[in-house]
Amino acid sequence: MSLNLEQYVSEFSAQNINGEHLLQLDGSKLKALGMTSSQDRAIIKRKLKEMKASLEKARKAQEKMEKQREKLRKREQEQLQRRSRKTDKCSSDATEGTNEQ
Repeated sequence: MSLNLEQYVSEFSAQNINGEHLLQLDGSKLKALGMTSSQDRAIIKRKLKEMKASLEKARKAQEKMEKQREKLRKREQEQLQRRSRKTDKCSSDATEGTNEQ
């Protein structure tokens, strides 16, 4: 409707075309849904292309964030392990010093 193509809303609704299905449509499928105007199909295809590009960009950003979180988790875990080793070593050294005296 925001594209001024409200004449197709009833057919899209009747065919249960939701957002996920909409992204799968190509020119021939749009034509089969009653979109006879090549200009209208071009508008929809252009908008779908923009939407797919936005989705891909968001997916890549999400993957990048997940990789950064994983890297941070690993770094924190390594620091904890180093601290644990230092604590163990200090405890061991203190015990040996007491035993020597």
